[in-house]
Amino acid sequence: MADPSEPIPAADIRLEHNGSAAVITLQRTRALNALTIAMRARLASWFPAFSRDPNTYAVVIQSASPKAFSAGSDVREVATLGRTSMIAARQAFADEYALNWRLECFSKPTVSLIDGMVMGGGVGISLYGTHRVAGEGYRFAMPETKIGLFPDVGVCHALSRMPDEMGVYLGLTGRTIGRADAYALGLVTHCIPAAQHTAIIDGLAETEPVDPLLDDRHTDPGPGEHQDKRDLISRCFSAQSVPEIMSRLQSEAGKDAEWAHAVAAELRERSPLSLAITLRHIRDSKSLDLRQVLETDYRLACRFLEDHDFYEGVRALIIDKDNAPKWQPEHVSRVGSEIIKHYFAPLSDHAFSLPSRTEMQAMRA
Repeated sequence: MADPSEPIPAADIRLEHNGSAAVITLQRTRALNALTIAMRARLASWFPAFSRDPNTYAVVIQSASPKAFSAGSDVREVATLGRTSMIAARQAFADEYALNWRLECFSKPTVSLIDGMVMGGGVGISLYGTHRVAGEGYRFAMPETKIGLFPDVGVCHALSRMPDEMGVYLGLTGRTIGRADAYALGLVTHCIPAAQHTAIIDGLAETEPVDPLLDDRHTDPGPGEHQDKRDLISRCFSAQSVPEIMSRLQSEAGKDAEWAHAVAAELRERSPLSLAITLRHIRDSKSLDLRQVLETDYRLACRFLEDHDFYEGVRALIIDKDNAPKWQPEHVSRVGSEIIKHYFAPLSDHAFSLPSRTEMQAMRA
């Protein structure tokens, strides 16, 4: 793990104390705030100090970019590590999931001000705060199946509990939703215009109670973009396998046929391995708590580091940008039960476990 005392290039992340508020600003804007190992290490080092500081009432996480809160983790960095040092790559995932759990167990108000895209690792540093505020430009996605990975950072815990199979839909397709859908699904707690986000920080700096501060500014976002697709999504994505989901989508007729066929076409472009693992992970996560989901994330991430599709997805979409990945297996029907079973099997070494919530809070971590 990077040393948090070392300077982060180009001031990628900044901490300021504004009265009773600790304000964290993501400012790696040239990369849409893609989170590096060093940025996450700095975050992990700050939160124990916030917990112990009697002068810190609340923590704010915001972005310096109007385009993105965070486009996710820097997967190019992790893929490069996987090629050069498997131990370091595994540690990067372990540290990320430990940070997600630290944020979940943090006991003070944590307010993420999100106006722009939030994906992948960016979801991991915002979803577990007490309050998630969406501006007009809010856009959520977990697009990992497109790069040969799976929705990690514990998000399958949330996806598995969404109604009408919306979590399965979002996890498999990686499609984007706006703040109205996100509010309906519990991904955000408040919808407040970005122009008022500075006033929120000012209020927290004065130790104003966080709930009325946000509740008084919240505006109803109206119906979500997917409101009229809920029945179709539930019908198609309730199938027990990815091939059956795709078949149901392709067989759809009527007014939503074109939309359903387009979703099926997108699924055919995703990593078949990622789709199969993601479906099982979401379904399994419904009976797991967040800590267990994060521990499973680590197990799965290690398996993906040992395999082909993650590196191929990063190559095709991020490095070479030819958008022509060669997946292995090339079709989801070839992802057999033994392959899936192997991915979910316990690791023979480098096991990963997280402290209980009680232990974390006793340590004031």
